[in-house]
Amino acid sequence: MIEYIKGELTELTPAQAVVEAHGVGYLLNISLNTYTAIQDKHDVKLYVHEAIVTGGRDDSYTLYGFYTKQEREIYRMLITVSGVGSNTARMILSAISPTDLVNVIASGNEKALKGVKGIGLKTAQRIIVDLRDKMTASGIIADITAPSAHVAPASVNTEVHEEAVGALTMLGFSPAPSAKVVTEILQGTPDMPVEQVIKLALKMIK
Repeated sequence: MIEYIKGELTELTPAQAVVEAHGVGYLLNISLNTYTAIQDKHDVKLYVHEAIVTGGRDDSYTLYGFYTKQEREIYRMLITVSGVGSNTARMILSAISPTDLVNVIASGNEKALKGVKGIGLKTAQRIIVDLRDKMTASGIIADITAPSAHVAPASVNTEVHEEAVGALTMLGFSPAPSAKVVTEILQGTPDMPVEQVIKLALKMIK
């Protein structure tokens, strides 16, 4: 089992990172929170979750990378909840920081979870019920004290639009409505950084 990958960050989008270690490039799916943490770094260390799916027509082997062990632990807890798959868990951690998510679960804030695209009331309630005690027992709820990461402003250009639409497509949304929402966001706030554009788009796409 791979615990972490440490090496040169050779490619990065808001949804994926390629880390080269000893001549091998590893493609890892990442959350926006991890993207924000590593976007200005040359060398990185990402904690890994391996997702292996067998039994279908084609077996799949996917790596998910996280900037902190804490985010990976929360991700692994999320995918134990019925109705929350790998992609949904990553979407939750893209829309809500690990710190805020733990606070949401600890306080039973269903409304905040429902603000994530694809999360209905029943799923939000199930996440809170299933994970509140687990997080308390593991010490996550008591240990979360760090503030959310500050995101520096970024220039608006075609690259921001393309990265945002590309990330939303990778998260499972159709390109056309994604592009429409991203364009609307950037027209209203031209200097919004790409990760914030994606977070807002996750709440607006219908």
